[in-house]
Amino acid sequence: MLFEALVLQLASHMPVHTVSRIVGESDYKIWTLLARYVARALDYNDYSDIEGVGMDETGKRKGHDYITLFVDLVKRRTLFIAEGKDHRTVKAFVDDLVAHNGKAESVREVSCDMSPAFIKGVGDHLPEAKITFDRFHIMKVINKAVDTVRKEESQTQDVLKGTKYVFLKNEENLTKMQSEKRLELTMSHRNLKSMKALHIRENFQEIYKSQTPSEFEQRLKQWYFWATHSRMEPIVKAAYTIRAHWEGVLQWKRTHIDT
Repeated sequence: MLFEALVLQLASHMPVHTVSRIVGESDYKIWTLLARYVARALDYNDYSDIEGVGMDETGKRKGHDYITLFVDLVKRRTLFIAEGKDHRTVKAFVDDLVAHNGKAESVREVSCDMSPAFIKGVGDHLPEAKITFDRFHIMKVINKAVDTVRKEESQTQDVLKGTKYVFLKNEENLTKMQSEKRLELTMSHRNLKSMKALHIRENFQEIYKSQTPSEFEQRLKQWYFWATHSRMEPIVKAAYTIRAHWEGVLQWKRTHIDT
């Protein structure tokens, strides 16, 4: 038991392979020991107070298998990890929640991306939960649209070559060279679509500074009109995506939760 306690302490501060070399055991034996203690610790978890859950997918390794993480939005702790990223991961989470004294009906808030699989999973298995679409994933949709506009326009505007991060970064995060490039593009008389797309993105970010939910919704409606009349197909498509998830976008102003 003292040996296992030593391994647990070492493993909390360094990679398993390093631990295995120090104690003279194989990586496999160290992982097996850790798995046993983790499983034992998880058995004691009590989820009876869980009311808000965040969920997000991530790759086990680039371009390969996925897992979905479920976290407690209050205590910021990982509750469950499921294989895959489809709606069945929510069912697996709920099963584990119930097994640890939790109730699906007690979960009132869920933060996630706009994945149809997650939306379906929440609708099927967390009947009392309202979905908040977090800012990071919404901005990811809009940033992708801005970058598509830039890439298309760069085919005829050499001045846009190599400016990807000039458009994707917030102004305060730009390097000196990138700031100078953005100023150059702003001051140019080329009437670039890419700059118009950038302004639409920045205007969307400003919506989150609204003081009240009603102001938030009013500004979002104004932004939606501007974006859908921009005559830039990627931006119009992004605006339609926002519209299709309208209530979950508005919900952020009421909950202020992100995954």
